[in-house]
Amino acid sequence: MRFSFTTFTVSVALLTGCTNQGVYTVVNPSKSEIIAQKIQAPVAKKEPFQITTHGDTRIDNYYWMRDDSRTDPEILAHLEQENQYVASVLQHTEDMQEALFQELKGRVAKDDSSVPVRKGLFYYSSEVKGDQEYRIYMRASDFVGSDKQIILDVNKLAEGHEFFSMGDWAISPNDKLIAYSEDTLSRRVYTIKVKDLTTGQYLKDTIEGASSDIVWQNDNKAFYYIKKDPQTLLGYQVYRHVLGTAQQTDQLIYEETDTSFYTGLGKSKDESIIYIYHSSTETSGLSILDADNPNAKAHPFYPLEKGVEYSIAKLNDWYYIYTNYQAVNFRLMKVHSENVLERGQWQDVVAPNKDTQLVDFELFNNHLVYEQRRDGLSTITIRELSSGKEIPLKFNDTAFAAYLGGNEELDNSNVRIYYSSLTTPGTFYDFDLSNGKSTLLKQTPVLGDFNADNYQSERIMVQARDGKQVPVSLVYRKDMFKKDGTNPIYQYGYGSYGHTIKPTFSSDRLTLLDRGFVFAIAHIRGSEMLGRPWYEDGKKLTKQNTFNDFIDVTRALTKQGYGSKDKVFAVGGSAGGLLMGAVINQAPELYRGVAAHVPFVDAVTTMLDESIPLTTNEFDEWGNPAEQVFYDYMKSYSPYDNIEQKDYPNLLVTTGLHDSQVQYFEPMKWVAKLRELKTDKHALLFKTDMEAGHGGASGRFKHLREEALEYSFFLDLLESD
Repeated sequence: MRFSFTTFTVSVALLTGCTNQGVYTVVNPSKSEIIAQKIQAPVAKKEPFQITTHGDTRIDNYYWMRDDSRTDPEILAHLEQENQYVASVLQHTEDMQEALFQELKGRVAKDDSSVPVRKGLFYYSSEVKGDQEYRIYMRASDFVGSDKQIILDVNKLAEGHEFFSMGDWAISPNDKLIAYSEDTLSRRVYTIKVKDLTTGQYLKDTIEGASSDIVWQNDNKAFYYIKKDPQTLLGYQVYRHVLGTAQQTDQLIYEETDTSFYTGLGKSKDESIIYIYHSSTETSGLSILDADNPNAKAHPFYPLEKGVEYSIAKLNDWYYIYTNYQAVNFRLMKVHSENVLERGQWQDVVAPNKDTQLVDFELFNNHLVYEQRRDGLSTITIRELSSGKEIPLKFNDTAFAAYLGGNEELDNSNVRIYYSSLTTPGTFYDFDLSNGKSTLLKQTPVLGDFNADNYQSERIMVQARDGKQVPVSLVYRKDMFKKDGTNPIYQYGYGSYGHTIKPTFSSDRLTLLDRGFVFAIAHIRGSEMLGRPWYEDGKKLTKQNTFNDFIDVTRALTKQGYGSKDKVFAVGGSAGGLLMGAVINQAPELYRGVAAHVPFVDAVTTMLDESIPLTTNEFDEWGNPAEQVFYDYMKSYSPYDNIEQKDYPNLLVTTGLHDSQVQYFEPMKWVAKLRELKTDKHALLFKTDMEAGHGGASGRFKHLREEALEYSFFLDLLESD
């Protein structure tokens, strides 16, 4: 799809890649760069603050920007000045932003509904209509929804709120009540409410200061929730709330005293057992309690062991255990409920394989479905439990993403799988457990002139500087791509926590592909794309590999002709924002423009402060700088601590004032220090959503404004060519 903007037109030659104008540093400035040079950017005051650790003193001139209350008039005024500066510099792109927004929105079906999922006596689904920002949740007694009942209309719940996010919702065992959690500030601190589905009236029960998780007791008289620490925002206390009583009288069931652990709640498929999850970066396990007993006490399923991770699923009298015990890439084991504590009685179901990672599994009465990944490519297999007979499932793409979801009942005859690739919109299938045959339930509609045949995806391997082969997923529009080093590149990366960015479809991405961009996902170390060792080789004292991989992928893509070295744009968010900060310190000359969203950039100072949310949970990921070896290493790459007097790329930095994951003051300080030290005249824009948090704006269309802002920033930078 192509279009002209009201105030200016971006030519086909520009967007499909034109003749190189030389190295990046001598290209003609864009309108944004010219305007940024003419308008005075906000200048932050400097108040030296001394931080001494292990005998090393750092001077932080912008430490004053931290205000946990988010009420300091001077700080709020400075953020508003930054927002006004962004608006001024990008004023000439407003028509383009609006056109891009309408294009992005125009691909989204206004009326859409989910595939119903059976849970107990009902089939649950959701739908959205017209310009509604939020979904309406419903249930019916059959798959086709002949007697749909609205159980929650999130549009009505969100009325009067600048931000609204649904957390969890849970139906009582007798199907008469729904408990749900809502966040109206974007701090991921939830309020839990209870609605009677027979009358539509709300109960007086209201739980404040909670995590999103909710699990019902089987007598319908109580539910379990997690209380959050108001300072660290860490969920650490599990309570049982009896309906009709005050929150202050709730019974404490479990308290996590180790601040390096997250706490979560779940329930077995047969509804008999409630799970309390304990998870840190390198160690995980759970406690269990009887869902039928209103006086149940929690006890460990199996004692936690440092470095050992496990989770469980229950089938009759057997527990299936997903674990890395003596299995770097995980294994699936099982044990009879009477022998849980005797590890010698645990039996392999899917044996460990050093070259193949066990990613996920789903249990049914007579079948096991499991996903594995080898060399970055996934396979899914159905196994009949009684005979051991296996059926590998077949998909159209070589590189794809598949998720086991919506499989709420043990007696299902099919397994529900959500499937997507870089050229295939999200698709829901039911696969028959007896023969593996698939039934297409729904493919996410993409409006407009989208034709999957117009696009090509590739999976290539790039050799990093230490010889390791880094997977890269690519997609581009066939008729606008020439492997001659002329196309612009949009390179995305994350590379932390073992989180794997899978090659999935995005209708938003078409806006760039249809303008000649090559979209690349760099599956760098720190993810688990090549198994658990790939993650271990990109954290703590090997974190530099993450940055090296991303930089080496950039160099390889331009060298191999996938794009122009003068037209590379890099994007990352959160820990991916740290990635952006590190690579522009280490190789700024490679990037025409960079977008860093909610970036974690002040690593050393944050990781030294245990009062900041998430800090203690992150020691196993980044290391604890209270130990000098980690302090020295972290300081060597921390984006904020390594800003120098040199040229940097054009930068767009975004954050949310109420972000609970990466506090707003990290990017605020980072931008101020960059403005102080950078020697170039490129644009440096910093936009704060004064209502949102880590996830950005709420609603299905509002976030498209943020996409349009980023895309217009990049496209305008190309306008000078």
